[in-house]
Amino acid sequence: MNPLLDCHALPHFDRIDPADIEPALDRVLADHEAVVRHIVGSRPQRFDLAWMPLERADVAISAVWSVVSHLCGVADTPELRAAYAAGQARLIAHNSKVMQNEALYAVLADLRAADGFRHLADADRAVVDRALRDFRLAGVALPPADRARYAEIRLELSALSTAFGNAVLDATDAWFEHVEDEAMLAGIPAADRAMFAQEAHKRGLTGWVVTLHQPSVSAVLGFADSRALRERVYTASGTRASDQGPQAGRFDNSQRMSHILQLRAEAARLLGFADAAEWSLATKMAANPAQVLTFLRDLGDKARTAAQRDLDSLRAFAEQALGLESLEPWDIGIVAERLRQARYSVDEQEVRAYFPVDRVLAGWRMLLERLFGIHLVARPDIAVYHPDICYYDVLDEGGTVFAGVYLDLHARQGKRGGAWMAQARPRISDGAVQRGPVAYLVCNFAPLMEGSPCLLSHKDVQTLLHETGHCLHHLFTRVDRPDIAGTNGFEWDAIELPSQLMEDFAWDRDILTGMSGHHQTGETLPGALFDKLLAARHFLSGMALVRQIEFAQFDLLLHAGEPDDDPMRVIETVRKEVAVVRPPHWHRFPHAFTHIFSGGYVAGYYGYLWGEILAADGFQQFAEAGLLDRDTATLFREEVLSRGASRPAAVSFRAFRGRDADPQALMRRHGLA
Repeated sequence: MNPLLDCHALPHFDRIDPADIEPALDRVLADHEAVVRHIVGSRPQRFDLAWMPLERADVAISAVWSVVSHLCGVADTPELRAAYAAGQARLIAHNSKVMQNEALYAVLADLRAADGFRHLADADRAVVDRALRDFRLAGVALPPADRARYAEIRLELSALSTAFGNAVLDATDAWFEHVEDEAMLAGIPAADRAMFAQEAHKRGLTGWVVTLHQPSVSAVLGFADSRALRERVYTASGTRASDQGPQAGRFDNSQRMSHILQLRAEAARLLGFADAAEWSLATKMAANPAQVLTFLRDLGDKARTAAQRDLDSLRAFAEQALGLESLEPWDIGIVAERLRQARYSVDEQEVRAYFPVDRVLAGWRMLLERLFGIHLVARPDIAVYHPDICYYDVLDEGGTVFAGVYLDLHARQGKRGGAWMAQARPRISDGAVQRGPVAYLVCNFAPLMEGSPCLLSHKDVQTLLHETGHCLHHLFTRVDRPDIAGTNGFEWDAIELPSQLMEDFAWDRDILTGMSGHHQTGETLPGALFDKLLAARHFLSGMALVRQIEFAQFDLLLHAGEPDDDPMRVIETVRKEVAVVRPPHWHRFPHAFTHIFSGGYVAGYYGYLWGEILAADGFQQFAEAGLLDRDTATLFREEVLSRGASRPAAVSFRAFRGRDADPQALMRRHGLA
């Protein structure tokens, strides 16, 4: 049997081959087409006959494709990439055909109009309503020629977005610097130098190899005494997949960006929207682009003074303490680290020593047990796609397994950067088929090395908790309709509510201490060191906030503007308005901005800030009740995490908090209120 077709089991990672993808799609797409033909032909008006067969066929497709798309992100090979591209094109064409099927739309519209519809469960009504909306947004009501063009655009956009992400991955993997003189690595911690040595060994080289994977870049920019090395790494990282830098033109995303923007604008106009931003916001909490832009500009006005003050302090320290007459972008990381150490006596290497990854994970499991009453039990018998990965059963307080999670924490070749959660399997409650949800939790911490501990920064701990919030949103769902369960269908500008709320638990003394244990002595994080971390919590928070505003405003204006706008012109315009740090003219941030060009944040990057308001205010309920108060955690689980998109996110938040979110909560979270 094709291992991809066992859709109710965990993925058979030990048996999957790229050659399995095409025949698996043949089967599930043919089955889906047969279901659609039957529904259209019989025109049932009962939910179990009109919706459920369609949902089962959708789940079968998702079971195949969630595995394939995940492997492309974490274990890329040329064979897998080619099979993925071909399969993605087939899926987009199939989906367009289904979502533009007027007869199928009519069946669901009749179902909604039937007398019995109002008696259905809330989730059943919500999933039909959302499907009808999505049919309209897929062009079902367009004239035939426009429908066909819209389907063509979707296919082109999918291919371009995939190519954009591949170019960033390839550019990241292609560049490295071979260091043979250890003096060049002065200032870089021993653990990071060991990482560089291991990378050289893997390549059959002597000495050390610096790459563009995030742990390597962070080590150089944050600690390397060599200004020349910092500049080279900054340049290579900041010009990835562009017309500039050491790989100029080799993986250039310039034309892909231009084409993506033109196609998005055309698709929006076909559907009757003024621009791609308005099109994107049709499924979000925010009412329109003008509301979002006002939100971002108001936030920028409040944060920019603090950001300028932060930058001035860096420049003064760089000149007075480090003898740097000018503060270049490749200096900011190391100057910030040394100013933080001088001002708060926080030594990043001292902090990391208390957070070996095994100890952090033990404390992480304990936190989830204390907060939500769940237990994570490792399952070494479950097939995984790399030796670094661990699978956990998730058990309730009675010892019953109700979910699962794959933990993939370390950077490696062929794995895209960043951190994310993805759905491995949805919750299924359909007659005899009962299955709990399963998630992938992915980070890019330093690689594991034999004989040397993997030490995490406090920021890494926050990242783990951030992605945990997304996982809990998926794992705790009580919604039986996969299309609106967990994070599926949840408004994108509220999707960061659980993740950013969970981050704040990393700032509690007892919780953070419980996730610590010195890699040599086992001693937990000393109170004095925690106090220093806490005192430095809002260090350079103004600069961090305006950076997020810059990215969000760029994304929004790019998609609300003319489709032939040059992204570099747009980002420079935004920087003149909001930024305090101005990268060199050759810097090409947009060319590797995968969130908006190959991810789901199209005109939606502002959601990090929009969702942060909800998260910051929501966390206050935990703080007011006692951080590990089980009743508050249960309320959050029941009213937010378990509800998915069965109701609007604003309704779920109000059910938890008792009111709408306080916009000032975000400024307080950054220490800028």
